[in-house]
Amino acid sequence: MPGIVVGIDGSDDAHHALNWAMREAAARHTTLTVLTIIPAMASPWTGNPLTVPDAAEAVQHARQAADEAVAAAAAQLGDAQPESVTVRAHTGFPTKTLIEASHGADLVVVGRRGGGGFASLLLGSTSSQVAQHSACPVVIVPSV
Repeated sequence: MPGIVVGIDGSDDAHHALNWAMREAAARHTTLTVLTIIPAMASPWTGNPLTVPDAAEAVQHARQAADEAVAAAAAQLGDAQPESVTVRAHTGFPTKTLIEASHGADLVVVGRRGGGGFASLLLGSTSSQVAQHSACPVVIVPSV
């Protein structure tokens, strides 16, 4: 995935990260890949993601929400648009997926905090782990 990769989860911080990534991709005249990952539980025996019966429906819903968020962000840009925007949604481990995506990316963008966890934390676990283990530069977009 060359270009910019942004992880979104529907949170306010992810919304800010998406807007920032869209503007940056447009300014760099590069591609943008939007990843939305439905967190999966790990098998206690193998560590692999466990599948659940309604996973396909959850992925479809997440994909639709991501498509709508991208359309709204693109509308704010006017004529300055990224070279292309690809939205990918699936179940898995968000941190692992973003770190894997960093191996082919020029830049990874995440929000300061996601939708879960503890509101008192200054930096979420996903953004912290991605920043520490990414194979490319990472931008952590703060809340506005």
